[in-house]
Amino acid sequence: MSILIYAESAEGKFKKVAYELASYAKKVAESLGTSVTAVTINVADVSELGKYGVDKVLKVNNEAVTGFSAKAYSDIIKQAAIKEGSKVVVLSSTTDSMYLSGLVAVGLNAGFASNVVGLPVSTTPFQVKRTAFSNKAFNITEISTDVKVIGLAKNSYGLVENNGSLTEEDFNPTIDAADFNVKVTATEKSSGKVSIADADIVVSGGRGLKGPENWGMIEELASVLGAATACSKPVSDLGWRPHGEHVGQTGKPVATNLYIAIGVSGAIQHIAGVNSSKVKVVINSDPEAPFFKVADYGVVGDAFEVVPQLIEKLKAFKAQQ
Repeated sequence: MSILIYAESAEGKFKKVAYELASYAKKVAESLGTSVTAVTINVADVSELGKYGVDKVLKVNNEAVTGFSAKAYSDIIKQAAIKEGSKVVVLSSTTDSMYLSGLVAVGLNAGFASNVVGLPVSTTPFQVKRTAFSNKAFNITEISTDVKVIGLAKNSYGLVENNGSLTEEDFNPTIDAADFNVKVTATEKSSGKVSIADADIVVSGGRGLKGPENWGMIEELASVLGAATACSKPVSDLGWRPHGEHVGQTGKPVATNLYIAIGVSGAIQHIAGVNSSKVKVVINSDPEAPFFKVADYGVVGDAFEVVPQLIEKLKAFKAQQ
């Protein structure tokens, strides 16, 4: 009857969201008087999950599962949930998991609540708090089905260490080769050292930077902060930056602890896609830029003057640490 999470990974290593799911599920499990089981796919070392409250890991190691397939992965998660008798399944809100969620819910005849931002408001009945209207409001959703699937919004709970005894079990679910008829032939990765998906801080640039040749200061600021680099849609459309760095409602959604927008005016689609970030900082020479209306902090000034000074101040601060 344990709570099941899918511990998402890439190239054999867990993503940060896997630990956030584990932290969240452990707290929910404590309120329900149960345990936490994680299902992993092609990850050799799963011990780190034990630090965040996972009690048991179902390890799927199968060479046939070499690339992401929503159908195959959802089948694996469904079979794991049935095996463990799980009544609550927790997934993340990454791009892959958003593809999976609906399929998992259908496979388990379960109710599904996306964009969940906190612990259940109530467990009898089972109610969760969710964001709505492009993160401008919240609602309380009741899931009345026997099995419940939760899509946890990124950075909505955080990482909480909860060391325990972890057991590992090899799991060999039935995998249909037809699920892999659609093949991923190439992937496009951002050039930054930190991926947008795993970043706590994102530094984003817009057309105000005037050209790709000026992106060095964005990358330098990101490097100093240990951040990922991103861009607005017009920038990727112009070919200044790869499409993998495009964030916003029509690109990758961002829910970081800190989002810094430099030379980004703030089109409604961009703001909607980054509005879940906890702190938003805007640097723009136009005091009427729409982004200032939703920013937590704003600097009206020329980015080519402000950003180099900011970099030097941050370097000096780090040198004192």
